[in-house]
Amino acid sequence: MIRATVLRSSTYRRMPWKNGCGETVEIAISPEGATLSDFGWRLSMATVATDGPFSIFAGIDRTLSILDGNGMSLTIDGEAPVLLTQDSAPLAFPADVSVSATLPDGPIMDLNVMTRRKGFLNRVDRVDVDSRVTVHPAAPTWFLLCHWGTLTVDCSGEHTDLGPKDALLLEQAKGTDVVVSGKARCFLISIDPI
Repeated sequence: MIRATVLRSSTYRRMPWKNGCGETVEIAISPEGATLSDFGWRLSMATVATDGPFSIFAGIDRTLSILDGNGMSLTIDGEAPVLLTQDSAPLAFPADVSVSATLPDGPIMDLNVMTRRKGFLNRVDRVDVDSRVTVHPAAPTWFLLCHWGTLTVDCSGEHTDLGPKDALLLEQAKGTDVVVSGKARCFLISIDPI
């Protein structure tokens, strides 16, 4: 049976980065009460205010999206830099290789989805809603994060209103019809067990 949990931005947990060079806002983590060394999956937002290295997470894959600000240039494992902006598609890369960030035009806030490589796969899609859209979660664990604007989400007869940075977690969501209405940008996040 589907289980829906509303996650309000005002209740997210704030904590220092693993490398101590910034602050992250944790949206959700599994299993509940997990630490940075033993989670199966984790969703968070972080403000990046200075150039510098990313924290290393052994055995983890991450997908990064820009929520606020004018972009961030990433050098991943010695490859050519990639400029990530609010208009860029979410970028997936290993979290256990050397990554350094450069801010060409001021601080940014990012959305970070991390999954343990031997246990889960993640997929992140950005969707602009302008009236109404029906989505069909393809994974048993599925999030809708409202980036900006306001949304009403209808699922299994339940109605939920989301504001900026609020999220809805659906468990046992695969095969469900989710109707999203309003005017907003949102991120659809799928967590699939391997």
